[in-house]
Amino acid sequence: MAEIKLGDKLVGDGHPCYVIAEIGINHNGEIDIAKKLIEVAATAECSAIKFQKRTVNVVYSAEELARPRESPFGTTNADLKNGLEFGQEEYQEIDLYCKERKIAWFASCWDEASVDFIDRFDVPCYKIASASLTDDRLLRHIRSKGRPVVLSTGMSTLEQVDHAVDVLGKKDLVILHTTSTYPALYEELNLRVIPVLKQRYAVPVGYSGHETGLSTSIASVAMGACVVERHITLDRSMWGSDQAASVEPQGFMRLVRDIRLVETAMGDGNKRVVEREVPNMKKLRRVDSAGSGK
Repeated sequence: MAEIKLGDKLVGDGHPCYVIAEIGINHNGEIDIAKKLIEVAATAECSAIKFQKRTVNVVYSAEELARPRESPFGTTNADLKNGLEFGQEEYQEIDLYCKERKIAWFASCWDEASVDFIDRFDVPCYKIASASLTDDRLLRHIRSKGRPVVLSTGMSTLEQVDHAVDVLGKKDLVILHTTSTYPALYEELNLRVIPVLKQRYAVPVGYSGHETGLSTSIASVAMGACVVERHITLDRSMWGSDQAASVEPQGFMRLVRDIRLVETAMGDGNKRVVEREVPNMKKLRRVDSAGSGK
């Protein structure tokens, strides 16, 4: 049975689902919003929080950064992208606050310098975003750090995932099935891919959801997902490109609660008469003999 360790938690079949609350860029460049979201995730008893880290002038071309784009930060795409990036001071504050709330955090790093930046902190793993799955140089740089890797597979064919797994190796690897539309339509989710990935790669497999509801993320656990990741927000009507595909505080409470209920309900697969059925069996069965009433 494939399992790995993320921080102090074992992840894989037979272990509690590792629930990731992705703050991403939903903090809108404000550390106070980030801390409120950390508080919500910790209260909901999530396993970890995830951010996104980019070196803006490396990830985006000069042409793209110069493109006009209205935002609270200015009038160009560069103003927006730079306004959403946290630096050393903010991440030190995040690291301290997460330790106080006893919840792990890590990040999706979109370039090598961002990997080196996040490596200053004792994160349990690195996340590879779907957009980076075909970036072999980045994948190798992440692997060089010696930490577990969580790989999202949106926008990718099985052949592309095969190649990424060849580059990364299967040691300390988690693969997440996902659909990279925001928000995703239910007919796009294709949850039956989860057992396909489990059989194909023999590593822990999870689900990263971008749909508007909770039911399919909860269903993914019954399909075999041992990790569930959802974006978290204080309010889906807030400014920001990811807010509409995110889950509000009460929703995250229900998400974690219902994942735990599904895990309990899955049982061990051995058919038996449970103790609380016995009185009903005695009261309701007309015949109670082998082959005719049981």
